[in-house]
Amino acid sequence: MFDPAIVVSGPAHVIDGDTLRIGEERVRLFGIDAPELAQMCGSVRCGVNAREWLVRRIAGRPVRCEGESRDRYRRVVAVCRIGRHDLARDMVQAGQAVAFRRYSEIYVGDETEARAARRGIWSLRFQLPHEWRRDRR
Repeated sequence: MFDPAIVVSGPAHVIDGDTLRIGEERVRLFGIDAPELAQMCGSVRCGVNAREWLVRRIAGRPVRCEGESRDRYRRVVAVCRIGRHDLARDMVQAGQAVAFRRYSEIYVGDETEARAARRGIWSLRFQLPHEWRRDRR
């Protein structure tokens, strides 16, 4: 059973496709990697699309995030839900983010389904977000 060390809940402001702010806390969605805001997928602003998709998904509802640690940017790394819906899983299933295998394989099956159905970024020509960031250094 998961026993979170850090719990953050309340109204969420979407920073990008895998980062929220709840109160004073910045929260990184565990196990996924979404395109960066400046990232283009061909002629499509896929990073902006991912953020907008998450804004619509949350739609002003309260979010509950449970995490065990913080990343190097001091963000809480957490599984975030609206009710029973896992926001990271929703993002991957919609093709708005990829499973971040470097940290977890929990969403790999969801990514496989989204890719097969050519949802979201899987219908576009794109670079994996971590590769895109690496190439911009």
